[in-house]
Amino acid sequence: MASNKTEDIDLIVNHPKKAINKLALPIIISNLFMMLNNIIDGIWVSGLGPHPLAAVGFVTPLFLALVGFANGLGAGSNSLIARCIGAEDYELAGNSAIHSMMLSIIVTIIVTILLLIILNPLLLIMGAGEVISETMSYGTIVIGGSFSIFIPAMMAAIFRSQGEIKRASYPLMFTAIINILFDPIFIYVLGWGVGGAAAATVVAGAIPMLLMIYWMFIKQDSFLKVKMSEYKRDLSIYKDILVVGIPASLEQFILSSFSILMNYWLTIIAGTVAVAVYSTTWRLVAIGMAPLIGIGISALTVGGAAYGARNLTNFKTALNYGVKLGLISSVIICSCLFIFAEPLSYIFSYSADSSVLAPKIVEALHILSFFLLLVPLGIVSGNLFQSMGKGTISLALTIFRAFILEMVFSGLFAFILNLGAPGIYAGTVVGMSIGSIVAYIYINYYLNKHKGYFEIK
Repeated sequence: MASNKTEDIDLIVNHPKKAINKLALPIIISNLFMMLNNIIDGIWVSGLGPHPLAAVGFVTPLFLALVGFANGLGAGSNSLIARCIGAEDYELAGNSAIHSMMLSIIVTIIVTILLLIILNPLLLIMGAGEVISETMSYGTIVIGGSFSIFIPAMMAAIFRSQGEIKRASYPLMFTAIINILFDPIFIYVLGWGVGGAAAATVVAGAIPMLLMIYWMFIKQDSFLKVKMSEYKRDLSIYKDILVVGIPASLEQFILSSFSILMNYWLTIIAGTVAVAVYSTTWRLVAIGMAPLIGIGISALTVGGAAYGARNLTNFKTALNYGVKLGLISSVIICSCLFIFAEPLSYIFSYSADSSVLAPKIVEALHILSFFLLLVPLGIVSGNLFQSMGKGTISLALTIFRAFILEMVFSGLFAFILNLGAPGIYAGTVVGMSIGSIVAYIYINYYLNKHKGYFEIK
């Protein structure tokens, strides 16, 4: 199942700070490129006017839910394989990789069929009735091409868990580059409109996926050998992946559901234009999230190996060093988004039809940029709970933050205090900040309470 121990494996197991530094940067870059997909669609579609842009905005939470679901399953695989490597059980690590690929294929088929069946009524419930034609054109293609999201995400997780960060990250960068090239061609040259943006997104994800398939199944020169012919079903492996993967996926579903609720509230308060403003502003904030997510994912891999090796010192290093890097990054990113809000707004308001959005985007970005400040506390803490196989704890913290704190404060500010759309933005920031602090406090409490686990060799 596995070859001789490599330098990458030694780095993950024995040098947590160096491992996080090495893993984080390629993940950050790939995340930036992946999030550019959504930005790029918004930029090109904004040239078609506010309604097509709003249509993309209604589908965006569903698209992010798919990405989150795929990454959640990947987190389950990453956690399990990293723990196996930390415990030096390389045969189980290789077998877990095979089960991970089988799981991604099964889930892709089920999710695609289910979402296509319920897509139209779901979009109507979300408030997309005014732009349902454009929304369905975009959504049907994106959902139908979900294989280009799920399968690459799982392969990236398998590569990442064994320290092969370039193979995990570079194909995701290619995805955004291809999307940049195809978007204007599909939207304007071929005249496919908003549906062309969706087609470009799917094609851009599928092409790099073929490269990852070649590396994993044909070239087969990785530390772990993934040979489907050696697949021997072990339900306990599926269980171990899903114990982390399902809660991690549900976390993203919750976050997407929160976005859907915010879109609905904004429709009530200020109409579909407000949805276009919120979705475009959130794309910029999502770019700022990329470095923080990258740091969190690298901490997950290092933390999983430390937990498997029962090394509390390395585990705490992954936690505190990850948080430190994240906070430094978040302060810089928040400052940049706040200071350059006006020029950034022009990216989505360059046409005559969409110019009305510019001042509203600036207003939203001046508030939502502060969403990023304390996010690293929550992201790193949640990922390290996942690295221990405690996905349900990470899920509970996300529910507490999004469905209690963020929702309550957004509703309070927007409706009770009558602050309107800015109140929704401010409530989201306050809820996230408090929830992230709680997550960091709780994981430190949890480690102190369960330190006996790490003392058993």
